[in-house]
Amino acid sequence: MSGAAMLSDGVIKAFAAGVKGQVLRPGEDGYDAARQVWNGMIDKRPALVARCAAAEDVVAAVNLARDHGLLLAVRGGGHSASGTGVCDGGLLIDLSGMKAIRVDAAARTAQAEGGATWGDLDRETQAFGLATPGGVVSTTGIAGLTLGGGVGWLVRKYGLACDNLLSVDIVTADGRLRTASATEHPDLFWAVRGGGGNFGVVTRFEYRLHPVGPQVLAGLLIHPRARAPEMLKFWRDFTRTAPEDLATYAALAHAPDGTPVAIIIVCYHGPLAEGEAVIRPLREFGPPLQDAVQPMPYVEFQTALNGTGPAGKRAYWKSSFLRAPLDDAALDTVVEHAMALPAPLSATILEFYGGAVNRVPAGATAYPHRDAVYLLNILTLWDEAGADDANIRWVRGLFDA
Repeated sequence: MSGAAMLSDGVIKAFAAGVKGQVLRPGEDGYDAARQVWNGMIDKRPALVARCAAAEDVVAAVNLARDHGLLLAVRGGGHSASGTGVCDGGLLIDLSGMKAIRVDAAARTAQAEGGATWGDLDRETQAFGLATPGGVVSTTGIAGLTLGGGVGWLVRKYGLACDNLLSVDIVTADGRLRTASATEHPDLFWAVRGGGGNFGVVTRFEYRLHPVGPQVLAGLLIHPRARAPEMLKFWRDFTRTAPEDLATYAALAHAPDGTPVAIIIVCYHGPLAEGEAVIRPLREFGPPLQDAVQPMPYVEFQTALNGTGPAGKRAYWKSSFLRAPLDDAALDTVVEHAMALPAPLSATILEFYGGAVNRVPAGATAYPHRDAVYLLNILTLWDEAGADDANIRWVRGLFDA
């Protein structure tokens, strides 16, 4: 046990009296909601939850954990597929109440607190026709994604989320609130751009913004699963000359009615008239069973994949970066294993990057994968604990193959 359960009532009450947010113990209203994360396989029970309302609350919580030797976890947007956003027996810092966002349209920058999601940030920045790269599911927290690098529909032209980070406010283990940027604590700023969440608790992110939308040309092209071998190879060849205004993924998954399908996902965020010409070869291949590509608000497309990963499902996935050229044997292996998708929400997804991501020197940030062009995501979501072994075995089998 970490020791949080051994804290005296006096220590806990003094801590609670000194913060603006809530302090919750097991059994109290709000405790279970605060400890839940997106992945239903994760069921951890912290001894104490600090639902912080301001940076000074985070300072107090870090000091409490350090002074009493407590295991500490930080919950940002609450996605936390791996479960590191919550802990057993320790102190959970919950930032979900800290979502304030301020946009400076003239300077093309935005400041956002650590509990904000990409949906929160996109909504505020798109009011000015601006956005920063980040995420393909709007419920993902900005914190975890940015600190790990941060991929999404805009990365080919504008780089990763961490490449567009201008500064952070971060509470380090000594309980000090620091600003890290290219000129202040530059080593720390280097580390938080791709090095994950182990360097402190980020209470504020400052991003560079870019003109995007408000309309993008985006959607899904759905093909019969039997066409998957041809479709993946055609898609791969198409990506070799795709412009950087276009992001495109290829997926093997199930339609809502359970039918196995092969899917091309596109998001073109340049001039719409040019986009029609760019994606015409993709629309003409097949032809698809369904062509759902159309102009739509960027914020709307950012929610388009939300239903593929509903909160509370049991989830497991592995991923691997792949370098070009992506050979036929690799694609054939993906198709072969996708024939046995174990659950309706199982999927294999090939994501196309390159472009601006590759132009950043490998040592410029802590994110090391600067030569990667494709990413293979293998994921599955299911309901019953009895199906854990089959789903995990399928993911690992494809990853190993």
